Amino acid sequence: MDNLQSAVEVNNEWGIVAARQAGRDLSRQIGFGNVDQARITTAISELARNIYLYANRGEIRLEVVEDTNNPRARRGIRVTATDEGPGIQNIRQVMVDGFTTSSGLGAGLPGVKRLMDEFTIDSEVGVGTTITATKWTR
Repeated sequence: MDNLQSAVEVNNEWGIVAARQAGRDLSRQIGFGNVDQARITTAISELARNIYLYANRGEIRLEVVEDTNNPRARRGIRVTATDEGPGIQNIRQVMVDGFTTSSGLGAGLPGVKRLMDEFTIDSEVGVGTTITATKWTR
């Protein structure tokens, strides 16, 4: 059962802050420990920052998800970042550690992928980008 918990519009620095806070609150509520809360918050921050830097506006959606295929029926948080920005021309290139098109550290999307348990990216040039990342409770 997927359950949308919040959707935060990102079109300025405050949107990044609001998305981070919503992710921290939700991850705490569903039982993530401090380390995983920090991982989720960092991933959200990076995704929201990318929306702001490259697309100007977009949305971070947070959902509580359940893994019914797992015998322990674990819960998780799914973060979906969507924008209608310029899209990513070379997904393989942006997934290389150290690659950056901004003045950032280049931890970017490869960092988000490492912080989370599942990661997918769908982008079309001139249309926009959707990135989905899920973290499961242990």
